Amino acid sequence: MGVCDLCGNSYDKTFTVTTAEGETRTFDSFECAIHVIAPACEHCGCKIIGHGVESNGRYFCCANCASRAGVEGLKDRVDP
Repeated sequence: MGVCDLCGNSYDKTFTVTTAEGETRTFDSFECAIHVIAPACEHCGCKIIGHGVESNGRYFCCANCASRAGVEGLKDRVDP
C-alpha cells in the first residue's frame, strides 16, 4: 500500500506523479495532488487546474486575474 505525500493516508489505489523537474510524488486522490502540485493564481490564489494563463513566469487562473495584477494583452480564448 502506498502512502499519500500530503495527507498520509495508506491506500491501495495510490498513484504517482512525476513533475517536469523529475520529482516523483505519491497521492491517494487528485484532490491531494492538486493541493501539492498545481500552481496558484498570483492574483486570487486559487489552484490552477485548467490551462490558466502565463506571462513572464507569472501564473494566473484567467485573463481577468492577470489584468487585475497589471498584465496586459492576455486572453482566455481566441475569438473566431
